Amino acid sequence: MEAETLAVGHESSRAAAQVQCCEIFREVFVVSYPRLVVQLYAVTGDAAEAEDLVQEAFVRAAAAGRRFTKLDNPEAWLRTVAVNIHRSRWRKRRNFSRIRDRVAARPTDLPALEDRLDVIEALRGLPAGQREAVALHYLADLDVAEVARTLRISEGTVKSRLSRGREALALAMSDIEGSDHV
Repeated sequence: MEAETLAVGHESSRAAAQVQCCEIFREVFVVSYPRLVVQLYAVTGDAAEAEDLVQEAFVRAAAAGRRFTKLDNPEAWLRTVAVNIHRSRWRKRRNFSRIRDRVAARPTDLPALEDRLDVIEALRGLPAGQREAVALHYLADLDVAEVARTLRISEGTVKSRLSRGREALALAMSDIEGSDHV
């Protein structure tokens, strides 16, 4: 009987703490959200990006739970998180723009495929699942079981994707070859 009483008491105190945590979180949101959006707008120059960053910071705060509500200055924590997310996104965009031209350019150093860029173009037209299965099976020379393990799908799914992929490739290649002779 005492164990049940303790368990009920523990549950009710945990529920009360959770309610208090939600109230603190809600209060911080109401007070800080508008200010943080304005501050991040000044940092980013983009209102939509500023709102997105602040929302992401609040999502992370919610995930932190009680650790967040016990902070001395939760708004400063949110601002720091939002600025760090912005910096991370900016770095990713900068790094991507540096390599975008190299990635977008057709490779010229693929000797086995240089005469068959039409096959690569046809592969690009396949749905992702079929393209992955076909590339791993035919280009990486993996058997069906290995493709299934690599893609974490069943062997039956691999066989189905290979069959559909071959059909789609045959159709695409006949269209390409037909247009070459016109």
